[in-house]
This record gives sequence, C-alpha cells and structure tokens, in this order.
Amino acid sequence: MQFHDSALSAEALAQLFNEARSYNGWLDKPVSDEQLHAIWDLVKMAPTSANMQPARIVWVKSAEAKARLADCVMEGNKAKVLAAPVTAVIGYDIDFHEELPWLFPHTDAKSWFEGDEEGRKEGAFRNSSLQGAYLMLAARALGLDCGPMSGFDQAAVNAAFFADTPRHRVNFICSVGYGDPASIFDRSPRPDFARFNRIA
Repeated sequence: MQFHDSALSAEALAQLFNEARSYNGWLDKPVSDEQLHAIWDLVKMAPTSANMQPARIVWVKSAEAKARLADCVMEGNKAKVLAAPVTAVIGYDIDFHEELPWLFPHTDAKSWFEGDEEGRKEGAFRNSSLQGAYLMLAARALGLDCGPMSGFDQAAVNAAFFADTPRHRVNFICSVGYGDPASIFDRSPRPDFARFNRIA
C-alpha cells in the first residue's frame, strides 16, 4: 500500500496505536510536572471548532487529590486512580465563548454562541472529547501510557474539582503514567473496515 513519504514509521504507529493499550495498573515511576506541560503543549495544537479550546484539565497528582477522586469513581476504578502517578480530569467550559475574542480573533465568533447555552454545551462536550483523545495520543507520543475511564459519579467529580468554576463539567478521566504490563489482558477484537464503515 502506497502512502505519502511523510507517513509515520511502523514503530511510531505501533507506539501510538497498534501496540498501545489502556492500562489498569501502574509502575511505581513518577510523571513530572514538565511532562504534563509537554502533553498540554501538544494537546493545544489539536483542532477544535473556531479554536474554542473548551477543555479544562485538572491533573490529579497529590495523595489528597487522588483520594478525593477515588471517592468519586466506581469500586473497580479506585485502585487505578490511587496507584496512577497522575489522572487527568478532562472537563469542559460551558462558557468557552468568553475566550473567543483572543482565541479566534478573525471575526466576532463569541456572538455565534451567545444566548445558546444548549448549543455551547454540545459544542464544548464534543470538542473537549476531541481534545481528550489528543491528550492520550500526546502522552503516548511522549513515551507514557494511558488508562481512560468513564466509571465515575459526574456530580461528585464536578463538586470535588470544579466547585470554584461551576460552569466547568467533567467529560471523562484518564490516568497517565508508565503502565504495568501485568495489568492488561489480551487485546479484545477489533473490527475490519467492512464491519462498521462504508464509502459513500
């Protein structure tokens, strides 16, 4: 199969996709603040509608913050949160449009979203999901592993981490660190193109 000369190597594709896994356990190896900054420096380059950048991320790293987050997740996720070096609470800002005058200065994009809170919620959720996916790719590109989770009490996470910013809401959470190979099982089946795709 012929691809453009700038296509990533097989090794890079393995690191990002083909050999990457969602980890349930973590090696006792820290993740530095510098690494978190490096992840964000890649995430912020992800495409979002009108460069709205709605994601608001809390990097849960301290023992106290881990304990608070563990109280918000389902029983099967508590140990994952407590053991991970850091877990990203990936939220979104319903009032992202207030930042558009500088994020998208080409036109009055803020006016597109004023008076339409439901539309803003939909756009913020969709685009923060996109940013969360890029967060996982960024972490993997920098040599880290990920463990995304959706088993949590949304209201509890919002109260624990966004109480001071009530217009921010959690989307999903994702642990980041160095995955323990003993914590994963054989990869589940993946569908071929014909199963869930069609070319119109």
